[in-house]
Amino acid sequence: MKFRVFLVICFLVSFNVAAAEIEVYKSPTCGCCQKWVDALKSDGHDVVIHHMNDLQSIKQKAGLPFELGSCHTGFVEGYVLEGHVPLQEINKLLEEKPSIKGLAVPGMPAESLGMEVGRTPSPYTVYSFDNMDRITSVAEYKGSEKIK
Repeated sequence: MKFRVFLVICFLVSFNVAAAEIEVYKSPTCGCCQKWVDALKSDGHDVVIHHMNDLQSIKQKAGLPFELGSCHTGFVEGYVLEGHVPLQEINKLLEEKPSIKGLAVPGMPAESLGMEVGRTPSPYTVYSFDNMDRITSVAEYKGSEKIK
């Protein structure tokens, strides 16, 4: 029995992405942004928070397309993370290292990561964007559940 538990643990650990340092720029008063940061920390990532009242300059420097904007912006290993990007997509990004600029969840979808308040989940799309301003749908969620 102990050997089986050992094998399961080894299997799970082999799929765990090494913790990364994620820099997050957010408003000092935004509770949903803090919940997203807390989820990143719980997932093993080191998070450096920069509190700012005006995030537009950060979004512009990141080359974020206007239509993908949300309430906070993060940076990890050369990628941009905009809004309430699910942990599953962040970890996939860090594992696969695609040739994109970043991932974004526009707006503030109900029950997305950090937006959990017990409401009916809204469907939302996770987008990638690149240096050529191409925006591509990479996943669809309803709350924390990936549906496509």
